[in-house]
This record gives sequence, structure tokens and C-alpha cells, in this order.
Amino acid sequence: MELVLATFTALFTVVNPFGAMPVFITLTQDDTPNNRNQQALRACVYMAIILSVFFLAGQYVLNFFGIGLTDIRIAGGLMIIRAGFGLLTSKAHRGKKVSRGVLKEGLEKDDISFTPLAMPMLSGPGSIAVSIGMYTSTLSYSDISYILAAITMVAAVTFVILMFSHQLVSYLGKAGLSALSRIMGFIVLAIGVNFVSTGILSLLGK
Repeated sequence: MELVLATFTALFTVVNPFGAMPVFITLTQDDTPNNRNQQALRACVYMAIILSVFFLAGQYVLNFFGIGLTDIRIAGGLMIIRAGFGLLTSKAHRGKKVSRGVLKEGLEKDDISFTPLAMPMLSGPGSIAVSIGMYTSTLSYSDISYILAAITMVAAVTFVILMFSHQLVSYLGKAGLSALSRIMGFIVLAIGVNFVSTGILSLLGK
């Protein structure tokens, strides 16, 4: 249970579905509620698959390119720290930052579930780095199943948040979203620092 909770907390804060709500609302403003929910469901399924694949196969990909797990933890930690600073300082009601080109393309697409919603908004570089960093050779099969279950839980909670995104945005307002963004940003920042410090200690052989 501790492994499930630790994995869920780390991934959920980096995925940050609350930050995806404003963009999701913008991209689905002309959709029916049923179609909007279908888009959210497919996006969360895609996200769970992407994070699971990188968790299970990421180490082999890194080995192919000659990159160690320590390297990805430091690099991923720096990216997560940057994202945490962004959450602490950005205007949360504008949502996660996506380029105008991506936003325009999303408005023109009938299906936004895979891109840009599942990737890169929900399963972006930060969450992928966390997924890869969770894998170690000492994990048992039960540990692996617990981590995969935690990834599924993150996807399920994200779906619920996106499904009720209109109501949540109306209830929280800009001030509530901004406060929530800063809380998430602080946690994300701490996770990034943990990744970097763990990687540096591993390089030093401690």
C-alpha cells in the first residue's frame, strides 16, 4: 500500500490534471457532454498505456542509447523542478502551457484524446521521467503490479477530474485554481529535488 500511495502521489502531482482542465475545456467547448467524456476517457487510457510502457520498457531504451538510470533521474529531476517553478509562478487559470500552434491544431481536430491531451499534456516529459525512474532491478513482480495499479489509479482520478472540469472550474474560480496550482507546484518541486539528489548520491556511490 505504501508503494501504491507513493507512486500515485508522485505521478499525480506531475501529471497535474487540474492544470489541464482549462485547455481541455477550450478544446472541447463545442462538444456534447457525452463526446467530451469520451475524449477524456480515451485520453486517460492512452496516458495509462504510455506511462506503463515507459515504466516497463524505459530502462531497455535507456540501455540502448547508453544512458543510465542515474542520468535520467538527474535530467528528469531538473525538468520536474522547472515544471514546479512554472506552477508556482504561472497564472493557473490559463492552464498548462501549450503552443498556439498546438492549441489551434487541437481546435481543428475531431479527436484530441491522444494529442495534445494524452501527450504531451498529461503524459509529458516530467511524468514519463518519473515513470522510468520508478523502475529498479530490485522490484519484485508484486511491486511491479502495485506500481501499474497506481498508474491506473492516476488515470482513473484524472478522468473524473476532466469529466467534471466545467463544474470544478466554476466552483474553484481563478483564485482557487491559482492556489491549487501553487500547492501542486511546491510538491512537484520537492519531487524534482528528490530525483536530482538521489541521482547525484548514486553517482557519488553513496
